[in-house]
Amino acid sequence: MSDTNAIGLHESSASQLAEKLNALLANYQIFYMNVRGYHWNVKGPQFFELHTKFEEFYTDLLTKVDEVAERILTLGHQPAHAYSDYVAMAVIAEDKDVHDGEACVRGVLKGYQTLIELQREILALASDADDEGTAAQAGDYIREQEKTVWMLNAYLG
Repeated sequence: MSDTNAIGLHESSASQLAEKLNALLANYQIFYMNVRGYHWNVKGPQFFELHTKFEEFYTDLLTKVDEVAERILTLGHQPAHAYSDYVAMAVIAEDKDVHDGEACVRGVLKGYQTLIELQREILALASDADDEGTAAQAGDYIREQEKTVWMLNAYLG
């Protein structure tokens, strides 16, 4: 009996990656809702600019939620799908009652920084497991989000 899964990865590696990806999925879901809340509730002189930007961010985050869940399935495992599990697994905390534009931007910045850190762990694990699919996904996300972090920092001055 083979110890590899349907895509040729060692099952122990695939299981470890799926666990890390589920933690990433939980963080994406919490972050998505935080950014959605910023979009709905932001107030102040930058309202129009930030309202539009937050919609851009949460739309992209929702796409990534789906892609991460599908990667977990590709590895032969089940993505977490209960919000209570997301809250329990996530490093990113729910951000409630935030209205100030700068505070919202700082929340977005902190969320992306956390995602980058988690994705770097996944990238290293995927590289060690010869999992090019997961490594490429994590690498693409990191590249995009590093640029976003730079831009958010520039916005904040």
